[in-house]
Amino acid sequence: MNETRPLALCFGEILWDFLPDGLFPGGAALNAAYHLHHHGVNARVVSAVGRDVLGDELRRRGANWGFSTDGIAQLDDAPTGHVRVAIGNNGDARFDIVTHVAWDKIPVTDASLRAAAQADAFIFGSLAQRSPPNRATLDRLLATLPRQALRVFDANLRPPHDDLERVRELARKATIFKLNATEAARLAANASETPGREETHARLVSEMSGCGFVVVTAGARGAGMLRDGRWLWEPGRPMQVADTVGAGDAFVASLVAHLLHGKMPDPEILSRACRLGEWVASQRGATPAYTS
Repeated sequence: MNETRPLALCFGEILWDFLPDGLFPGGAALNAAYHLHHHGVNARVVSAVGRDVLGDELRRRGANWGFSTDGIAQLDDAPTGHVRVAIGNNGDARFDIVTHVAWDKIPVTDASLRAAAQADAFIFGSLAQRSPPNRATLDRLLATLPRQALRVFDANLRPPHDDLERVRELARKATIFKLNATEAARLAANASETPGREETHARLVSEMSGCGFVVVTAGARGAGMLRDGRWLWEPGRPMQVADTVGAGDAFVASLVAHLLHGKMPDPEILSRACRLGEWVASQRGATPAYTS
């Protein structure tokens, strides 16, 4: 493994998506790591699976994809997680997320602490914060990061796991805060999503969180980036949606990868993140095969 590549840790859920046409590896942490790896980043998942056939297969997939699985603990007292996914006529996904699974109890390990101490970026979401053990683990890892590391918080407000106070608390620990337009409207103004209000909501979220880098995705409409007071907007491009599972995770992975590589201006970084999210939405599952 080429250790000169930037190192990114992805903390949170790793599971199987039970889609109508089969089982697909998934979970925000695994999805982000998969796409980061394909963008030249040394990506590592910090999560947990059960000591069962589904957990063995997730670890095997990760190893075959080429990234380290030493941050994925195997637990004897909890099964590997899964999500039942229903796909609507327009490709939108609805999730039934099983509780009391391995990724609800992600342990602090020597391997994850060593990686955190060297990380260039750390990606975490709100869904994995539904359990007290994960909250303690996350706080420990955040405290271990180098001061200059990117701390990327990707909100994922899926009822009943949508504690807004916890989201606000986590946003204050982030250097980059990503959320979708529905989440931004709810967090900023306790309102419904309104096309054209993304910049307003991003600025309100930035003000309340103290995070100067806020990204708002709006599905087929596109996405916006607020960085150091400057607002950018990238329109979406038409494509045939297969399912939207993992599209947001791919967007975040592209964004972080290009920020770490540091070779592109912000408008191109935002554009490339949108294009990757759109491509994933046009494929089945969150980790489609890269053809080039």
